[in-house]
Amino acid sequence: MIKNLFQKLPSVSAQKVIFIAAAYFATVLNLSFWRFVWNTVEINNFTGVLFVISLPFFIFLTLWMFFNLIFTKYIGKFLLCTLLIVSAVTNYAMFTYGIFIDSDMYRNVVETDINETMDLLTFKSAAWVFLTGVLPVFFLIGIHTDFMSFIKEAGRRTLNILIALALLGGFAACTYKEYASYGRNYNEVRKLINTFNYIYATGRYYQREALKHREFVTIDDNPSFMPLSGNEKKVLVVVLGETARAADFSLYGYEKETNPMLKAENPIVFKNVASCGTATAVSVPCMFSNMKRDDFDVNDAKFTQNVLDIMLSAGYSVSWLENNSGCKGVCNRIPTEDLRASGNEKWCKNGDCFDEILLSGLDKKLQNLKYNSVIVLHMMGSHGPSYFERYPDKFKKFQPTCDTADLQDCTREQIVNTYDNTILYTDYVVAGVIEKLKAYPQYQSAMLYISDHGESLGENNIYLHGLPYKIAPDYQKQVPMILWLSDKMAASNKINVDILRQKAETGEYSHDNFFHTLIGLTDIKTTVYDRQMDLIDM
Repeated sequence: MIKNLFQKLPSVSAQKVIFIAAAYFATVLNLSFWRFVWNTVEINNFTGVLFVISLPFFIFLTLWMFFNLIFTKYIGKFLLCTLLIVSAVTNYAMFTYGIFIDSDMYRNVVETDINETMDLLTFKSAAWVFLTGVLPVFFLIGIHTDFMSFIKEAGRRTLNILIALALLGGFAACTYKEYASYGRNYNEVRKLINTFNYIYATGRYYQREALKHREFVTIDDNPSFMPLSGNEKKVLVVVLGETARAADFSLYGYEKETNPMLKAENPIVFKNVASCGTATAVSVPCMFSNMKRDDFDVNDAKFTQNVLDIMLSAGYSVSWLENNSGCKGVCNRIPTEDLRASGNEKWCKNGDCFDEILLSGLDKKLQNLKYNSVIVLHMMGSHGPSYFERYPDKFKKFQPTCDTADLQDCTREQIVNTYDNTILYTDYVVAGVIEKLKAYPQYQSAMLYISDHGESLGENNIYLHGLPYKIAPDYQKQVPMILWLSDKMAASNKINVDILRQKAETGEYSHDNFFHTLIGLTDIKTTVYDRQMDLIDM
């Protein structure tokens, strides 16, 4: 049947294929771009009208030139088929979740794992990609494409490109001010233009990665820690949250009671904390680095000593317990245990585990504590869009819920309820960490919980996270940071808890403070410690 269908398809000249492809990419595969333009463009004069009219032609002509260059006799179909599939996927992601494609987003894709990828694979996403990507590929493969002789084909392509350049030059001459003004006001719009957004992002990412084979930079060769007297030990548990936004924590004023367990522990709550990035691949390396957000480079961070390296070098026992998709290079030089590979049927299913498995892992660490220790627990937290899979059924408190990864199939109430259930479960796990530490009163102990970034839940039709930082809403940047101290830890570090609680309530902080706060809590002597950046001792 398929063979007969292919036989019925007409022969089409390469020029027609290029023209149709450019038109298809400029319209169907750029729906997110056109939606953004529709919502942002302002028409105030005649040149503004010309700008709106010329923009579709501008996009079409640019793509037309591009396809004239790449659609060659032997590899043209392969390249075009690849672009069709990738563009269909990115178009769906941008249109559905309101994301932008840049090198950081590309990094998120490259560094994610199969479980997170499967969360995004739904019937609607598959149908979208099939209809807008796979089906055109099917017909492109089936048709016979006629090419002229090399000389004639090259001549025609050259003429096409010259015509396109002339027309683009004409548009630019007539509407330059409008294009320049719109570009200045909405610089991020370029990250919505398929296919150039992901081609540029890919090139930018691998350009940076090409520099990865570098010598490791040590920022302090000789950090130290004064041993405690007798059998005294310090233990700091860092709970690294995932996709938790401060706005949905009742400890931060949220109307729903999402933190009943932590409320009972009366921790210190830092009310205004900004993340370093809007995605794990940037935020996690940044917060453990001594680089500030404004000058942070993720590739430099990979080859530079971080706070865990300094702690290890100073004599602390440092360990990382993983229940997420990896530490993004932060834990490369310290003992790491991926609890998802444990096969624990009580907490795990299909490669994903509930965060309670971290409590079990912490138990083992505390029972066998021989040295001053720093233990990092990396949570799965509230990672979307499958929020409903992040908590056991008994935490399904807020209803109705959105029990699918197709967020567009759910009401905003359902999405928010499901997300809030993840926060309720996070509350339970983090409070459980505190209870574990309380069981060892002989230790100077502390627990510091902080999320890597926040989340959008449909506000202004934006979902998930990962928007460029300068345009990302506060929901993606404002994160919870919660500190619990044992009496012994507070006394040892000479911390006035009441004063600290007041500072936490009124001050403005960020992930930039994290590095120095950990150093302060562990009482490590190092040349890179900045007391003014230490939230405990500022």
